Amino acid sequence: MKNFVVGVILCYSGIFGWNLSGQVVSESGEGLSGVTVSSFNYAGISTMSDLEGYFSISDDPSVLFNSKVSAMSVEYDGKTVIFQNVHALSFKVSLLDALGKVAFEKDLDGVSGNLYFDLSNLPRKWNFLCVKMDNRKDVYSLDKKGILKKVGDPLALLYFSKDGYESATYQMTSENETGVQIAMKLAGSEPIVSSSAIGNSSSSNFSSSSTVLSSASDEPVDCSGKTLESNTNLMIDGRKIVVKFPSGYTGKEPVPLLVNYHPIGGSADNWANSSQIAQSALAEGAIVVFPDGEQSPNFGQAWNVGPCCTDADDVTFTKHFLEELKEKACVDPKRVYAAGFSMGGGFSNYAGCFLSEYFAAAAPSAFDLSEEIVNAGKCSPARAFPILNFRGTNDNVVQYDGGYSSLVTGKPITFLGARKNFKKWAELNGCSGSPVDKGNGCEYYEHCRDGVKVGLCTIQNGGHSEGDGKTGWDFVKQFRLP
Repeated sequence: MKNFVVGVILCYSGIFGWNLSGQVVSESGEGLSGVTVSSFNYAGISTMSDLEGYFSISDDPSVLFNSKVSAMSVEYDGKTVIFQNVHALSFKVSLLDALGKVAFEKDLDGVSGNLYFDLSNLPRKWNFLCVKMDNRKDVYSLDKKGILKKVGDPLALLYFSKDGYESATYQMTSENETGVQIAMKLAGSEPIVSSSAIGNSSSSNFSSSSTVLSSASDEPVDCSGKTLESNTNLMIDGRKIVVKFPSGYTGKEPVPLLVNYHPIGGSADNWANSSQIAQSALAEGAIVVFPDGEQSPNFGQAWNVGPCCTDADDVTFTKHFLEELKEKACVDPKRVYAAGFSMGGGFSNYAGCFLSEYFAAAAPSAFDLSEEIVNAGKCSPARAFPILNFRGTNDNVVQYDGGYSSLVTGKPITFLGARKNFKKWAELNGCSGSPVDKGNGCEYYEHCRDGVKVGLCTIQNGGHSEGDGKTGWDFVKQFRLP
């Protein structure tokens, strides 16, 4: 049985075809144009809604290669396998028996049309049909009635983002869905009511004239020779870093830096065009960088957050690219912050555990610390660490109440849950008293070691989405490294 499992995994380790189309609308029902649509668990696939809000997204090769025919179909009559509407540069079909042994295999190049394979004379019975067509890989199993049933990866989880609107997600339930309507809410514009962690200001809003936002660092930063003065991409440790500069950046005075980690299956390029907190940081004069995660076993690029979802040393990787950025751009080393969404939110939580000497504060979205890391005592910040988490009560990927998840094969994880995560950070930071309600679903422990704060913004009926960008940026920018 072990050989059978290996054989099937080798055959379907890629993706299979799915299609989704519909319309993105506002709360009033009007179509929203310019909405970016991407997938968490299928990397490199994205689109944008048209002028009336309509969109179509797919990983089906007949769509990816602009074919004018419908997607490939497969039929089996007990003797012959028939492939209809095949249009591929390369095509390979394999038949596996119950032990994963190859009973039949055929490679073809430049296929266009229908294919027929007579299986009646095969020397042994077969149980699985594996098809590899360009970037598509499908597996079919044969049931007792001689009917092929598809075996494959989970269906796509889609992410919808647009400036000025709260992000939305949609989990597909079948391979082909049409007429789907996605409603997006306007993002809130009110900042958190909170006192500054530095200075004695009692204002409920964060002021650009506060000590925290001053362009001058408390220690002189030599900006001479800082040549990285325009938007660019860096390659560090074999991974891409997308660097975004704020309008008016001159490289003559030190500015804050926000590191923004993408979700699983995402990339630096995609997330650079989607994140709300990045837009808020750029608008207030910060540099924002978007690093690429390592490839996970079956969900595209991801981050190492303990038991899941890669084995990469992302802590060392982060240290390396931060050091290089400080060498090439005029960054205030005391005002470096972390943020991220989904698994990127997971790693920006872990930034507090393992990188608190590099980051002044963090604002993660839609991910908790794991029980595996916390129970093993591995989250041990080197100093008190300010952190604000955003969590939706209807999150169907990282449940608000926490629990076990095996979304990534072979790398299960147990989430603490939003409130346990909140309390754990309060414990790690030596906070006392009860959290204070600040409105808009946000609450804070305000009496913590060294003047830091620990916050949780709960989004009622919110799904798996990024938190309010302005709120997150207003929180982290209060703090600087000691």
